[in-house]
Amino acid sequence: MNKELTAMIFDIQSYSVHDGPGCRTNVFFVGCPLQCRWCANPESWKLKKHLMFADRTCKWDQGCKACIDACPHGSITFDADGRPSVNWVICNECETIECVNSCAAGSLKQCVRILTVDDLMKILKRDFSNWGAEGGVTFSGGEPLLQHEYLDEVLQRCHQLQMQTAIETSGYARQDVFLKIFRNIDFAFIDVKNMDDELHKWGTGVSNELILSNISALVHSGWGGRLVLRQPTIHGYNDSTENAKKIIDFMNELGLYEINLLKFHRMGGTKWEQLGKTYEYADRGDMSDERMLELQELYLDNDIACYVGEDTPF
Repeated sequence: MNKELTAMIFDIQSYSVHDGPGCRTNVFFVGCPLQCRWCANPESWKLKKHLMFADRTCKWDQGCKACIDACPHGSITFDADGRPSVNWVICNECETIECVNSCAAGSLKQCVRILTVDDLMKILKRDFSNWGAEGGVTFSGGEPLLQHEYLDEVLQRCHQLQMQTAIETSGYARQDVFLKIFRNIDFAFIDVKNMDDELHKWGTGVSNELILSNISALVHSGWGGRLVLRQPTIHGYNDSTENAKKIIDFMNELGLYEINLLKFHRMGGTKWEQLGKTYEYADRGDMSDERMLELQELYLDNDIACYVGEDTPF
């Protein structure tokens, strides 16, 4: 008997209105081959169960130490004032994460849910009547293509039920996997973070060659869905006119005509702290509204529809 497919999911958001057409359910997969320095979802990087510790909600100041005996590895300690800390070297290797069951305040959180295909389909069927004519399900992450066997099965089931499907992807995957998954995708956002390969490597940890090749292969495959390129726009990294012109040339070569520029934000900053990571974009990267509009005009002047932030027709 074949083993039942499961996936690691770190969040499911119903009633999402910024991740594709209409009202949607957004499914966030764990695991990402990129490690962007500004990432808003750093809890999605590891393809495994892992811990987050929100010390701001911890009840240590009320004398709570319920978690100290719950960790079999001795990772949780308290200082002389009663304030807790965790040893991230130990916690990052832990597979069982027993400590979360001891914390009534929810300060210790296990990031990952394990769902079968049937589990996820039950949630999507529950939400189906709330989507409306244009809505559907969006697969995001992390990078959903890392768990492609599971995703492929879910996509096939979605189409059998006439559910509209969308994906938010870095585009960084084996090309055969990438094209196979897109056979059952109706709408796609693909990130183009920087056209300069060395800067792409610096910002994300990987080359952009495979991403650009996959976008080109998708266009030439005859895929009939709607593709919107997307750029998280970050001052000092990819907001130059030179980079925009390179994206415009790339899009014109392929006959692409839609891009969504997302203004840099720090909404994921606290997640870095909760994972024991240093967030180097805590005090840089901010984009002015004026510069965002200048970049938008540059695309519009080259006959490319450019949407800024959430001001989109989808």
